[in-house]
Amino acid sequence: MSLNEYKKKRDFKKTSEPDRSSKTKQKKELIYVIQRHQASHLHYDLRLEKEGVLKSWAVPKKPPLKKGVKRLAVQTEDHPLGYENFEGEIPEGQYGAGTVQIWDKGTYRFLEKTSSKWIIDLSGDRLKGKHALIKLKKKDPDDKNWLFFKL
Repeated sequence: MSLNEYKKKRDFKKTSEPDRSSKTKQKKELIYVIQRHQASHLHYDLRLEKEGVLKSWAVPKKPPLKKGVKRLAVQTEDHPLGYENFEGEIPEGQYGAGTVQIWDKGTYRFLEKTSSKWIIDLSGDRLKGKHALIKLKKKDPDDKNWLFFKL
């Protein structure tokens, strides 16, 4: 997967965000992270490792800890492996300016995967068990809306 969109949005002379994927991955398990991101609006960034990058979604409200709670998750650009460890300040004037903190981190495995439905088993500090990411029907070609919820 390409990180071109990620790189276009950032000036790596000004931000401490990783500029490329780390090549030292040793675990065979897939990783995930949820970062609390206090930018122009507080949101949570869900990142799932897939095909050498972190697939990413912005979740406007706290991730679902209980069954029955559904959250909008807007797909964003892929992030490099290594970003799962990033915490700190993205400087003012940079894309995503604000504070990033790790809210949850762990591993996951796919239980079911199609282009519009991911059923995953999370094993993290806060989130555990089966969760779903379901792509919503597009209202226009640019829609990247998914639902994220616990099963």
